[in-house]
Amino acid sequence: MAIQDSKLEKELPTLEEFLINSPPGSEATIKVSAYEYNTQYPPQKWQIALEELQLFCKNESCKGIRFFEPTKEKIYPQEGKGELLFLSYQCKNCEDTIKIYPILFHLQDSNKATIVKIGEWPSFGTPTPTRLLSLVGSEKDYFLKGRRAENQGLGIGAFAYYRRVVENQKNRIFDEIIKVVELTKSDTSLADALRNAKNETQFTKAVESLKGGIPDSLLIDGHNPLTLLHSALSEGLHAESDEDCLEFANTIRIVLSAFAERIGEILKDQSELKQALSKLLSKKTNS
Repeated sequence: MAIQDSKLEKELPTLEEFLINSPPGSEATIKVSAYEYNTQYPPQKWQIALEELQLFCKNESCKGIRFFEPTKEKIYPQEGKGELLFLSYQCKNCEDTIKIYPILFHLQDSNKATIVKIGEWPSFGTPTPTRLLSLVGSEKDYFLKGRRAENQGLGIGAFAYYRRVVENQKNRIFDEIIKVVELTKSDTSLADALRNAKNETQFTKAVESLKGGIPDSLLIDGHNPLTLLHSALSEGLHAESDEDCLEFANTIRIVLSAFAERIGEILKDQSELKQALSKLLSKKTNS
């Protein structure tokens, strides 16, 4: 039977956590529950049961996080010997999408193993939302390069790409906010302030000139997304390590994504409301 070690369980990730959260090229020590399978003949064999994964499925019938079940219920590693394994998982919802992980697996004992993720297909990470790609406009290719760098743990590269995108698309970002201000009939002085801020050459200076002004409907969990981006860009420039840059790059992407979704929803709701009112007024006039 596998030896239980509560301290080990708290400190080490499981195989499933490693597969979901670690980009290709990652190496880690993980906790496992290995059980004796064949002790009659050397080398001693062990069996490890594989669990389901929660992954994004891009199939048209899914388009979200779904449960993926392993195509093989167990693996049979040899203790003390590194092995090349191919783990595959199938979406339980559409039963079509397959996720494949080639890994190097080295079982150290019954509750611990060393693992290297050689690669994965489809590629690591969730797809970039359409609204976010629309917001970054002509910088789409650079944004996706930043996303790939982030997925590979390349913090400096990811931060540099994301910073370029935000700086170059400053006017587009401000124009989208102005649309929201005008459609929701917010303070007209705010729209003027946003137009003036566009004259600044740098995103950080443009945000500073606004002094925190933004429609309440665009706040993310009560926070101004522009000041969040300003903070991440300012701090990231002075980051001393690749790990710090990776953290700031991650922040920039998440805030931009939430911001794009918030803008998209507001503009969509306002468009639908105008269409509904137009239909009602048209019927009233005809009657």
